[in-house]
Amino acid sequence: MKGFVDNIEKLTLENTNFRQVLYTGHNIQLVLMTIQPGEEIGEEVHDDRDQFFRIEEGEGEILIDGVVHKVSDDDGIIVPQGANHNVICTGSAPLKLYTIYGPPEHIDGTLHATCAEANADHEHFDGKTTE
Repeated sequence: MKGFVDNIEKLTLENTNFRQVLYTGHNIQLVLMTIQPGEEIGEEVHDDRDQFFRIEEGEGEILIDGVVHKVSDDDGIIVPQGANHNVICTGSAPLKLYTIYGPPEHIDGTLHATCAEANADHEHFDGKTTE
Protein backbone atom coordinates (compact mmCIF):
# COMPACT_ATOMS: atom_id res chain seq x y z
CA MET A 1 0.00 0.00 0.00
CA LYS A 2 1.18 3.51 -0.73
CA GLY A 3 -0.89 5.91 1.31
CA PHE A 4 -4.57 5.38 2.07
CA VAL A 5 -7.48 5.60 -0.37
CA ASP A 6 -10.97 4.38 0.53
CA ASN A 7 -14.53 5.56 1.14
CA ILE A 8 -14.11 7.07 4.61
CA GLU A 9 -17.83 7.73 5.07
CA LYS A 10 -18.70 4.08 4.35
CA LEU A 11 -15.91 2.80 6.61
CA THR A 12 -16.98 5.13 9.42
CA LEU A 13 -20.65 4.18 9.20
CA GLU A 14 -19.83 0.44 9.11
CA ASN A 15 -17.42 0.65 12.06
CA THR A 16 -18.69 -0.83 15.34
CA ASN A 17 -15.43 -0.56 17.30
CA PHE A 18 -14.79 2.19 19.81
CA ARG A 19 -11.41 2.83 18.19
CA GLN A 20 -9.78 1.45 15.04
CA VAL A 21 -6.56 2.89 13.64
CA LEU A 22 -6.74 2.73 9.83
CA TYR A 23 -3.51 4.38 8.79
CA THR A 24 -0.45 5.82 10.49
CA GLY A 25 2.04 8.08 8.75
CA HIS A 26 5.02 9.87 10.25
CA ASN A 27 3.02 13.06 10.85
CA ILE A 28 -0.64 12.04 10.65
CA GLN A 29 -2.97 9.23 11.75
CA LEU A 30 -6.50 8.24 10.67
CA VAL A 31 -8.75 6.61 13.28
CA LEU A 32 -12.39 5.45 13.19
CA MET A 33 -14.51 5.75 16.34
CA THR A 34 -17.96 4.66 17.46
CA ILE A 35 -19.13 6.05 20.79
CA GLN A 36 -22.19 4.37 22.28
CA PRO A 37 -25.11 6.37 23.74
CA GLY A 38 -24.15 7.82 27.11
CA GLU A 39 -20.44 7.06 26.61
CA GLU A 40 -17.58 9.50 26.18
CA ILE A 41 -13.93 9.49 25.26
CA GLY A 42 -13.07 11.08 28.61
CA GLU A 43 -11.36 14.41 29.17
CA GLU A 44 -7.88 14.55 27.75
CA VAL A 45 -5.18 16.97 26.63
CA HIS A 46 -2.67 16.37 23.85
CA ASP A 47 0.21 18.75 24.58
CA ASP A 48 2.05 17.90 21.36
CA ARG A 49 -0.58 17.24 18.69
CA ASP A 50 -3.63 18.71 16.99
CA GLN A 51 -6.76 16.67 16.36
CA PHE A 52 -9.54 16.86 13.75
CA PHE A 53 -12.94 15.18 14.19
CA ARG A 54 -15.56 14.56 11.48
CA ILE A 55 -19.02 13.44 12.63
CA GLU A 56 -20.66 11.09 10.13
CA GLU A 57 -23.69 9.99 12.16
CA GLY A 58 -25.29 10.60 15.53
CA GLU A 59 -25.53 13.41 18.05
CA GLY A 60 -23.10 14.50 20.67
CA GLU A 61 -21.18 17.19 22.42
CA ILE A 62 -17.55 18.16 22.12
CA LEU A 63 -16.09 20.12 24.98
CA ILE A 64 -13.04 22.24 24.22
CA ASP A 65 -11.50 24.08 27.17
CA GLY A 66 -14.85 24.12 28.99
CA VAL A 67 -16.96 25.29 26.04
CA VAL A 68 -19.69 22.83 24.99
CA HIS A 69 -20.37 22.43 21.26
CA LYS A 70 -23.35 20.37 20.10
CA VAL A 71 -22.36 18.24 17.10
CA SER A 72 -24.11 16.00 14.59
CA ASP A 73 -23.83 14.62 11.05
CA ASP A 74 -21.34 16.40 8.78
CA ASP A 75 -19.76 18.56 11.51
CA GLY A 76 -15.99 19.04 11.51
CA ILE A 77 -14.09 20.04 14.64
CA ILE A 78 -10.46 20.93 15.26
CA VAL A 79 -8.98 20.65 18.74
CA PRO A 80 -5.62 22.46 18.94
CA GLN A 81 -2.74 21.04 20.94
CA GLY A 82 -2.94 21.83 24.62
CA ALA A 83 -6.76 22.09 24.70
CA ASN A 84 -8.66 20.06 27.27
CA HIS A 85 -11.35 18.18 25.35
CA ASN A 86 -13.94 15.42 25.50
CA VAL A 87 -16.43 13.84 23.08
CA ILE A 88 -19.76 12.60 24.44
CA CYS A 89 -22.53 10.70 22.65
CA THR A 90 -25.77 12.39 23.75
CA GLY A 91 -28.13 10.74 21.26
CA SER A 92 -30.04 7.47 21.38
CA ALA A 93 -27.87 5.96 18.61
CA PRO A 94 -24.07 5.59 18.43
CA LEU A 95 -21.94 8.60 17.51
CA LYS A 96 -19.88 7.59 14.47
CA LEU A 97 -16.86 9.67 13.55
CA TYR A 98 -13.34 9.63 12.32
CA THR A 99 -10.47 11.57 13.76
CA ILE A 100 -7.12 12.63 12.40
CA TYR A 101 -4.18 13.19 14.74
CA GLY A 102 -1.16 15.19 13.71
CA PRO A 103 1.28 13.70 14.72
CA PRO A 104 0.00 10.14 15.50
CA GLU A 105 -1.35 9.27 18.95
CA HIS A 106 -1.90 5.49 18.89
CA ILE A 107 0.10 2.41 17.94
CA ASP A 108 -0.55 1.52 14.30
CA GLY A 109 -3.25 -1.14 13.97
CA THR A 110 -4.76 -0.46 17.39
CA LEU A 111 -8.26 -1.91 17.72
CA HIS A 112 -10.38 -1.36 20.83
CA ALA A 113 -13.84 -2.92 20.59
CA THR A 114 -15.21 -0.97 23.56
CA CYS A 115 -14.55 2.21 25.50
CA ALA A 116 -13.69 0.13 28.59
CA GLU A 117 -11.09 -1.82 26.58
CA ALA A 118 -9.54 1.45 25.36
CA ASN A 119 -9.43 2.89 28.88
CA ALA A 120 -7.66 -0.23 30.17
CA ASP A 121 -5.02 -0.07 27.42
CA HIS A 122 -2.54 2.76 27.91
CA GLU A 123 -0.80 2.39 24.55
CA HIS A 124 0.74 5.36 22.72
CA PHE A 125 2.37 5.80 19.32
CA ASP A 126 5.69 3.96 19.19
CA GLY A 127 7.09 5.53 16.02
CA LYS A 128 6.13 2.64 13.71
CA THR A 129 4.05 3.63 10.71
CA THR A 130 1.70 1.64 8.47
CA GLU A 131 4.28 1.45 5.68
